[in-house]
Amino acid sequence: MYVCFWRKRGTVARSAPRLRDPGHMARVAGADRHSSRHGPASGNPSMQAIVQHNWRIAEQPTSRLLLACPDRPGLIAAVSGFLAEAGLNIVDADQHSSGEGRLFMRMVFDPAPDGEREALYRRFEEEVAGPLEMDHRFAESSERKRLAIMVSREDHCLSDLLWRWRSGELGAEVTSVVSNHPDHADQVTSLGLPFHHVPVEAGAKPEAERQIVELLGEVDLLVLARYMQVLSADFLGELGAPAINIHHSFLPAFVGADPYRRAHERGVKLIGATAHYVTEELDAGPIIDQDVTRVSHRDEVEDLMRIGRDIERLVLARAVKAHIDDRVLLDGDRTIVF
Repeated sequence: MYVCFWRKRGTVARSAPRLRDPGHMARVAGADRHSSRHGPASGNPSMQAIVQHNWRIAEQPTSRLLLACPDRPGLIAAVSGFLAEAGLNIVDADQHSSGEGRLFMRMVFDPAPDGEREALYRRFEEEVAGPLEMDHRFAESSERKRLAIMVSREDHCLSDLLWRWRSGELGAEVTSVVSNHPDHADQVTSLGLPFHHVPVEAGAKPEAERQIVELLGEVDLLVLARYMQVLSADFLGELGAPAINIHHSFLPAFVGADPYRRAHERGVKLIGATAHYVTEELDAGPIIDQDVTRVSHRDEVEDLMRIGRDIERLVLARAVKAHIDDRVLLDGDRTIVF
């Protein structure tokens, strides 16, 4: 199974190996790349709108179609033709064909009227998705995702996410912040958000995790903004939502505590960060975003840590935004990010 699509807790439509069902999708680099195989792009009015009206995506509510299926000629024409017949204008589209013969696509279009939407989506399943063996889901930009944050002592990623939320840049509703330390209570509560301090004592981790699951409630995404506790498989199963983690990109060379000091001792010339989905296997989930920057012998340990913090918050923000905007699709243990 190549893709998994989240609904709500306990109603997973499809699953992928090892990943606890992060609902994610994709975008396509170069919509005309497959025009000769999947049907004409330039001659189809609904496809011409892709590059003409991108400015409208942030201005008005839209619907998103996210799919993966065996690659074959005519797929894009079939999807765009269905939407055109329904009188729905396409405002953005992306696609990618993998070397294993799978097509991944993200298409954004004007939403159907509320009273007609469910019937339209059922008809798409019957007329297009079923016959063409498509794993797919629809998402509405007007339905804002619920996001919870977990953090330990370092607050650079937390502060960045809260700033993006306050400015409206995040595109999701932050529901609460949970920490195993009380340090950030004032920062969070001053913004009117619930802050939950849940210490993780030795030998009492299962109870702490049960408490956290109850406090989080129904969420669409959990963000580990430098939360320094390893989450158990039971927690991930009970959570019922995907989780995104951020860490430095020294792995596997400098595992464990004090990685920047050991990297400095070895004279590394690149440092970076990785954001990935959380799975039962530690730091092995599908990668969503990464970045690096060059450093030199002139940079001391404190410089590496400062530079690393900057990269971490940027990479995490990009990964979270990609998930919120339904731009991430799973391809086995890899991601397609549009």
